[in-house]
Amino acid sequence: MKLEYKQYDLKLKHIFKISRSSRDIVPVIIVKIVKDGVVGYGEASPNARYEETMETVKEFLDAIDPAKLSDPFRLEAAGDYVDSIAPGNPSANCAVDIALHDWICKRLNVPLYEFFNTDKDQAPVSVFTIGIDTPDNIVRKVKEAVNYPILKIKLGVPNDEEIVEAVRRVTDKPLRVDANEGWKSKEEALEKIKWLSAQNVELIEQPMPASQIDDMEWLRERVSQKSFRGRMPVIADEALSLYGVSELSAAYDGINIKLQKNGGLVKTRRLIHEARNHNMKIMLGCMIETSVGITAAARISPLVDWNDVDGNLLISNDPLEGVRNEKGRLYLSDKPGLGVSPNIV
Repeated sequence: MKLEYKQYDLKLKHIFKISRSSRDIVPVIIVKIVKDGVVGYGEASPNARYEETMETVKEFLDAIDPAKLSDPFRLEAAGDYVDSIAPGNPSANCAVDIALHDWICKRLNVPLYEFFNTDKDQAPVSVFTIGIDTPDNIVRKVKEAVNYPILKIKLGVPNDEEIVEAVRRVTDKPLRVDANEGWKSKEEALEKIKWLSAQNVELIEQPMPASQIDDMEWLRERVSQKSFRGRMPVIADEALSLYGVSELSAAYDGINIKLQKNGGLVKTRRLIHEARNHNMKIMLGCMIETSVGITAAARISPLVDWNDVDGNLLISNDPLEGVRNEKGRLYLSDKPGLGVSPNIV
Protein backbone atom coordinates (compact mmCIF):
# COMPACT_ATOMS: atom_id res chain seq x y z
CA MET A 1 0.00 0.00 0.00
CA LYS A 2 1.33 3.45 -0.97
CA LEU A 3 -0.17 6.85 -0.27
CA GLU A 4 0.92 9.70 -2.53
CA TYR A 5 -0.29 13.25 -2.88
CA LYS A 6 0.28 16.34 -4.98
CA GLN A 7 -0.88 19.96 -4.75
CA TYR A 8 -2.78 21.61 -7.60
CA ASP A 9 -3.63 25.30 -7.79
CA LEU A 10 -7.08 25.57 -9.33
CA LYS A 11 -7.67 28.69 -11.41
CA LEU A 12 -11.16 30.14 -11.12
CA LYS A 13 -12.85 31.37 -14.28
CA HIS A 14 -13.98 34.45 -12.33
CA ILE A 15 -12.88 35.85 -8.99
CA PHE A 16 -15.14 34.05 -6.54
CA LYS A 17 -16.42 36.30 -3.80
CA ILE A 18 -18.66 35.54 -0.84
CA SER A 19 -19.65 37.74 2.09
CA ARG A 20 -16.38 37.14 3.98
CA SER A 21 -13.69 36.52 1.32
CA SER A 22 -12.72 36.38 -2.35
CA ARG A 23 -10.34 34.13 -4.30
CA ASP A 24 -9.06 33.59 -7.82
CA ILE A 25 -6.79 30.61 -7.03
CA VAL A 26 -7.81 27.66 -4.85
CA PRO A 27 -5.12 25.13 -3.87
CA VAL A 28 -6.20 21.51 -3.43
CA ILE A 29 -4.44 18.21 -2.88
CA ILE A 30 -5.06 15.09 -4.96
CA VAL A 31 -4.36 11.88 -3.06
CA LYS A 32 -3.56 8.52 -4.61
CA ILE A 33 -3.79 5.21 -2.78
CA VAL A 34 -1.96 2.51 -4.74
CA LYS A 35 -2.13 -1.21 -4.02
CA ASP A 36 -1.91 -4.28 -6.26
CA GLY A 37 -1.71 -2.08 -9.34
CA VAL A 38 -5.02 -0.35 -8.53
CA VAL A 39 -5.11 3.43 -7.99
CA GLY A 40 -7.74 5.13 -5.87
CA TYR A 41 -8.12 8.91 -6.14
CA GLY A 42 -9.15 11.28 -3.37
CA GLU A 43 -9.13 15.03 -2.84
CA ALA A 44 -8.69 17.55 -0.04
CA SER A 45 -9.94 21.11 -0.52
CA PRO A 46 -9.18 22.75 2.84
CA ASN A 47 -10.93 25.90 4.02
CA ALA A 48 -9.52 28.32 6.59
CA ARG A 49 -13.06 28.89 7.93
CA TYR A 50 -12.73 25.39 9.41
CA GLU A 51 -9.11 25.83 10.53
CA GLU A 52 -7.52 23.85 7.72
CA THR A 53 -4.77 24.92 5.34
CA MET A 54 -2.60 23.22 2.74
CA GLU A 55 0.10 22.91 5.39
CA THR A 56 -2.17 21.17 7.91
CA VAL A 57 -3.40 18.78 5.23
CA LYS A 58 0.14 17.87 4.18
CA GLU A 59 1.24 17.40 7.79
CA PHE A 60 -1.74 15.15 8.39
CA LEU A 61 -1.13 13.04 5.27
CA ASP A 62 2.57 12.73 6.11
CA ALA A 63 1.60 11.31 9.51
CA ILE A 64 -0.41 8.45 7.99
CA ASP A 65 1.19 5.01 8.06
CA PRO A 66 -0.01 3.36 4.81
CA ALA A 67 0.46 -0.06 6.40
CA LYS A 68 -2.49 0.77 8.66
CA LEU A 69 -4.64 1.01 5.51
CA SER A 70 -3.38 -2.23 3.98
CA ASP A 71 -6.89 -3.73 3.96
CA PRO A 72 -8.95 -1.01 2.26
CA PHE A 73 -12.14 -3.07 2.60
CA ARG A 74 -12.13 -2.36 6.36
CA LEU A 75 -13.45 1.14 5.82
CA GLU A 76 -14.65 1.69 9.39
CA ALA A 77 -11.31 0.61 10.84
CA ALA A 78 -9.45 2.77 8.35
CA GLY A 79 -11.62 5.73 9.31
CA ASP A 80 -11.01 5.16 13.01
CA TYR A 81 -7.26 5.02 12.41
CA VAL A 82 -7.19 8.19 10.34
CA ASP A 83 -9.36 9.99 12.92
CA SER A 84 -6.91 8.97 15.65
CA ILE A 85 -3.99 10.81 14.05
CA ALA A 86 -5.19 14.28 15.06
CA PRO A 87 -8.52 15.94 15.80
CA GLY A 88 -10.24 17.90 13.07
CA ASN A 89 -8.67 17.84 9.59
CA PRO A 90 -11.93 16.97 7.79
CA SER A 91 -10.73 17.59 4.23
CA ALA A 92 -7.60 15.49 4.78
CA ASN A 93 -9.81 12.73 6.18
CA CYS A 94 -12.08 13.16 3.20
CA ALA A 95 -9.25 12.69 0.71
CA VAL A 96 -8.27 9.34 2.23
CA ASP A 97 -11.90 8.20 2.55
CA ILE A 98 -12.70 8.96 -1.11
CA ALA A 99 -9.50 7.30 -2.31
CA LEU A 100 -10.31 4.13 -0.34
CA HIS A 101 -13.82 3.99 -1.80
CA ASP A 102 -12.44 4.48 -5.31
CA TRP A 103 -9.87 1.72 -4.78
CA ILE A 104 -12.41 -0.75 -3.34
CA CYS A 105 -14.90 -0.28 -6.16
CA LYS A 106 -12.21 -0.54 -8.82
CA ARG A 107 -11.03 -3.77 -7.21
CA LEU A 108 -14.62 -5.07 -7.17
CA ASN A 109 -15.15 -3.73 -10.71
CA VAL A 110 -18.34 -1.87 -9.73
CA PRO A 111 -19.24 1.83 -9.92
CA LEU A 112 -19.53 3.61 -6.58
CA TYR A 113 -23.27 4.19 -6.95
CA GLU A 114 -23.78 0.41 -7.22
CA PHE A 115 -21.60 -0.11 -4.12
CA PHE A 116 -23.95 2.31 -2.31
CA ASN A 117 -27.06 0.75 -3.89
CA THR A 118 -28.30 4.11 -5.21
CA ASP A 119 -30.01 4.93 -8.49
CA LYS A 120 -27.62 7.14 -10.47
CA ASP A 121 -30.52 8.59 -12.47
CA GLN A 122 -32.25 9.99 -9.37
CA ALA A 123 -29.73 12.74 -8.60
CA PRO A 124 -31.46 16.11 -8.13
CA VAL A 125 -30.69 18.88 -10.62
CA SER A 126 -27.65 20.87 -9.47
CA VAL A 127 -27.38 24.63 -9.20
CA PHE A 128 -24.81 26.87 -10.86
CA THR A 129 -23.27 29.34 -8.39
CA ILE A 130 -22.90 33.06 -9.03
CA GLY A 131 -20.47 34.80 -6.66
CA ILE A 132 -20.79 38.36 -5.38
CA ASP A 133 -19.79 40.95 -7.98
CA THR A 134 -20.75 44.24 -9.56
CA PRO A 135 -24.19 44.36 -11.21
CA ASP A 136 -22.64 44.43 -14.70
CA ASN A 137 -20.48 41.40 -13.96
CA ILE A 138 -23.43 39.60 -12.38
CA VAL A 139 -25.39 40.09 -15.60
CA ARG A 140 -22.47 38.70 -17.60
CA LYS A 141 -22.10 35.66 -15.32
CA VAL A 142 -25.82 34.90 -15.44
CA LYS A 143 -25.75 35.03 -19.24
CA GLU A 144 -22.81 32.61 -19.24
CA ALA A 145 -24.89 30.25 -17.07
CA VAL A 146 -27.75 30.20 -19.56
CA ASN A 147 -27.73 26.38 -19.77
CA TYR A 148 -28.28 25.86 -16.04
CA PRO A 149 -31.92 25.88 -14.86
CA ILE A 150 -31.32 26.84 -11.20
CA LEU A 151 -28.91 29.50 -9.96
CA LYS A 152 -27.37 29.87 -6.51
CA ILE A 153 -26.71 33.52 -5.71
CA LYS A 154 -24.18 34.55 -3.08
CA LEU A 155 -25.41 37.43 -0.92
CA GLY A 156 -24.72 38.84 2.54
CA VAL A 157 -23.44 42.28 1.52
CA PRO A 158 -25.00 45.77 1.70
CA ASN A 159 -26.10 45.78 -1.96
CA ASP A 160 -27.90 42.41 -1.92
CA GLU A 161 -31.00 43.87 -3.57
CA GLU A 162 -28.90 45.38 -6.36
CA ILE A 163 -27.33 41.98 -7.05
CA VAL A 164 -30.67 40.18 -7.23
CA GLU A 165 -32.15 42.93 -9.39
CA ALA A 166 -29.22 42.47 -11.79
CA VAL A 167 -29.98 38.75 -11.95
CA ARG A 168 -33.64 39.45 -12.57
CA ARG A 169 -32.81 41.77 -15.49
CA VAL A 170 -31.52 38.68 -17.28
CA THR A 171 -33.56 35.69 -16.09
CA ASP A 172 -36.61 34.59 -14.13
CA LYS A 173 -35.08 31.19 -13.25
CA PRO A 174 -35.56 29.84 -9.70
CA LEU A 175 -32.87 31.07 -7.34
CA ARG A 176 -31.31 29.72 -4.17
CA VAL A 177 -29.60 32.25 -1.92
CA ASP A 178 -26.55 31.75 0.29
CA ALA A 179 -25.76 34.62 2.67
CA ASN A 180 -22.69 32.88 4.16
CA GLU A 181 -23.44 34.33 7.62
CA GLY A 182 -23.58 37.82 6.13
CA TRP A 183 -26.77 39.09 7.80
CA LYS A 184 -25.79 39.93 11.35
CA SER A 185 -29.15 40.38 13.09
CA LYS A 186 -32.41 38.46 13.04
CA GLU A 187 -34.28 41.62 12.08
CA GLU A 188 -32.01 42.25 9.09
CA ALA A 189 -32.32 38.63 8.00
CA LEU A 190 -36.11 38.73 8.23
CA GLU A 191 -36.34 41.89 6.12
CA LYS A 192 -33.96 40.44 3.52
CA ILE A 193 -35.93 37.20 3.31
CA LYS A 194 -39.25 39.05 3.05
CA TRP A 195 -37.90 40.90 0.04
CA LEU A 196 -36.36 37.77 -1.50
CA SER A 197 -39.60 35.81 -1.11
CA ALA A 198 -41.05 37.85 -3.98
CA GLN A 199 -38.06 37.08 -6.23
CA ASN A 200 -38.74 33.39 -6.96
CA VAL A 201 -36.20 32.27 -4.34
CA GLU A 202 -36.55 28.64 -3.27
CA LEU A 203 -34.49 28.62 -0.06
CA ILE A 204 -32.02 30.57 2.05
CA GLU A 205 -28.73 29.10 3.19
CA GLN A 206 -26.98 30.20 6.40
CA PRO A 207 -28.64 33.62 6.81
CA MET A 208 -26.80 34.61 10.01
CA PRO A 209 -23.56 33.76 11.84
CA ALA A 210 -23.42 30.10 12.78
CA SER A 211 -23.29 30.79 16.52
CA GLN A 212 -26.62 32.68 16.57
CA ILE A 213 -28.79 29.59 16.85
CA ASP A 214 -31.35 31.24 19.15
CA ASP A 215 -31.83 34.02 16.61
CA MET A 216 -32.22 31.38 13.91
CA GLU A 217 -35.05 29.74 15.87
CA TRP A 218 -36.76 33.15 16.03
CA LEU A 219 -36.22 33.66 12.28
CA ARG A 220 -37.32 30.21 11.23
CA GLU A 221 -40.54 30.51 13.22
CA ARG A 222 -41.45 33.60 11.23
CA VAL A 223 -40.41 32.57 7.72
CA SER A 224 -42.09 29.16 8.06
CA GLN A 225 -45.54 30.58 8.87
CA LYS A 226 -48.32 30.05 6.36
CA SER A 227 -48.82 33.80 6.17
CA PHE A 228 -45.21 34.23 4.99
CA ARG A 229 -44.99 34.22 1.22
CA GLY A 230 -43.63 30.86 0.09
CA ARG A 231 -42.79 29.50 3.59
CA MET A 232 -39.08 29.92 2.91
CA PRO A 233 -36.87 26.97 4.03
CA VAL A 234 -33.67 27.96 5.86
CA ILE A 235 -30.65 25.68 5.55
CA ALA A 236 -27.67 25.32 7.91
CA ASP A 237 -24.17 25.24 6.45
CA GLU A 238 -21.49 26.82 8.64
CA ALA A 239 -23.67 26.08 11.68
CA LEU A 240 -23.18 22.36 11.07
CA SER A 241 -19.60 22.76 12.30
CA LEU A 242 -20.84 24.02 15.70
CA TYR A 243 -24.00 22.06 16.45
CA GLY A 244 -25.39 18.57 16.13
CA VAL A 245 -28.36 17.68 13.96
CA SER A 246 -30.76 17.51 16.91
CA GLU A 247 -29.88 21.07 17.95
CA LEU A 248 -30.09 22.37 14.40
CA SER A 249 -33.48 20.78 13.76
CA ALA A 250 -35.15 23.39 15.98
CA ALA A 251 -33.63 26.29 14.05
CA TYR A 252 -33.30 25.10 10.45
CA ASP A 253 -35.35 23.13 7.94
CA GLY A 254 -32.33 21.35 6.52
CA ILE A 255 -28.56 21.03 6.43
CA ASN A 256 -25.93 21.47 3.73
CA ILE A 257 -23.55 18.51 3.89
CA LYS A 258 -20.15 18.79 2.21
CA LEU A 259 -17.82 15.81 1.95
CA GLN A 260 -14.80 18.05 2.52
CA LYS A 261 -16.28 19.51 5.69
CA ASN A 262 -17.66 16.23 6.98
CA GLY A 263 -14.65 13.97 6.50
CA GLY A 264 -15.75 11.89 3.52
CA LEU A 265 -18.37 9.44 2.30
CA VAL A 266 -18.72 7.18 5.35
CA LYS A 267 -19.43 10.06 7.73
CA THR A 268 -21.64 11.82 5.20
CA ARG A 269 -23.89 8.82 4.75
CA ARG A 270 -24.24 8.56 8.54
CA LEU A 271 -25.13 12.24 8.72
CA ILE A 272 -27.73 11.89 5.97
CA HIS A 273 -29.49 9.13 7.92
CA GLU A 274 -29.32 11.15 11.14
CA ALA A 275 -30.84 14.19 9.44
CA ARG A 276 -33.64 12.07 7.98
CA ASN A 277 -34.40 10.78 11.48
CA HIS A 278 -34.94 14.42 12.49
CA ASN A 279 -37.16 15.11 9.47
CA MET A 280 -34.64 17.52 8.00
CA LYS A 281 -34.11 18.23 4.32
CA ILE A 282 -30.63 17.69 2.90
CA MET A 283 -28.58 19.73 0.49
CA LEU A 284 -25.36 18.23 -0.85
CA GLY A 285 -22.79 20.99 -1.19
CA CYS A 286 -19.16 21.34 -2.18
CA MET A 287 -16.07 23.51 -2.01
CA ILE A 288 -14.12 24.62 -5.06
CA GLU A 289 -12.92 21.16 -6.07
CA THR A 290 -11.72 19.12 -9.01
CA SER A 291 -13.77 16.38 -10.62
CA VAL A 292 -12.50 13.95 -7.97
CA GLY A 293 -14.39 15.53 -5.08
CA ILE A 294 -17.35 16.59 -7.21
CA THR A 295 -17.79 13.12 -8.73
CA ALA A 296 -17.62 11.51 -5.29
CA ALA A 297 -20.40 13.83 -4.13
CA ALA A 298 -22.43 13.20 -7.27
CA ARG A 299 -22.23 9.45 -6.61
CA ILE A 300 -24.23 9.82 -3.38
CA SER A 301 -26.43 12.72 -4.48
CA PRO A 302 -29.46 10.49 -5.20
CA LEU A 303 -29.81 10.33 -1.40
CA VAL A 304 -30.47 14.08 -0.97
CA ASP A 305 -33.13 16.69 -1.75
CA TRP A 306 -31.03 19.47 -3.29
CA ASN A 307 -27.75 19.38 -5.21
CA ASP A 308 -25.09 22.06 -5.07
CA VAL A 309 -22.15 20.24 -6.62
CA ASP A 310 -20.77 22.59 -9.22
CA GLY A 311 -17.31 23.44 -7.83
CA ASN A 312 -15.50 21.92 -10.81
CA LEU A 313 -17.52 24.06 -13.24
CA LEU A 314 -16.04 27.21 -11.74
CA ILE A 315 -12.41 26.32 -12.57
CA SER A 316 -10.48 26.41 -15.85
CA ASN A 317 -7.78 23.78 -15.19
CA ASP A 318 -9.46 20.67 -13.81
CA PRO A 319 -6.75 17.97 -13.73
CA LEU A 320 -9.29 15.14 -13.99
CA GLU A 321 -12.51 14.29 -15.78
CA GLY A 322 -15.49 12.77 -14.04
CA VAL A 323 -19.20 13.42 -13.66
CA ARG A 324 -20.76 15.19 -16.64
CA ASN A 325 -23.00 18.15 -15.87
CA GLU A 326 -25.43 19.00 -18.66
CA LYS A 327 -27.97 21.71 -17.90
CA GLY A 328 -27.68 20.87 -14.21
CA ARG A 329 -28.25 17.16 -14.71
CA LEU A 330 -25.50 14.95 -13.36
CA TYR A 331 -24.56 12.08 -15.66
CA LEU A 332 -22.46 9.36 -14.05
CA SER A 333 -20.58 6.76 -16.01
CA ASP A 334 -20.66 3.03 -15.33
CA LYS A 335 -16.89 2.95 -14.91
CA PRO A 336 -15.66 1.19 -11.74
CA GLY A 337 -15.02 3.36 -8.72
CA LEU A 338 -15.60 7.07 -8.89
CA GLY A 339 -15.33 7.00 -12.65
CA VAL A 340 -12.68 9.72 -12.90
CA SER A 341 -9.91 9.83 -15.48
CA PRO A 342 -6.74 11.92 -15.17
CA ASN A 343 -5.93 14.69 -17.60
CA ILE A 344 -2.54 15.64 -16.16
CA VAL A 345 -2.36 13.78 -12.82
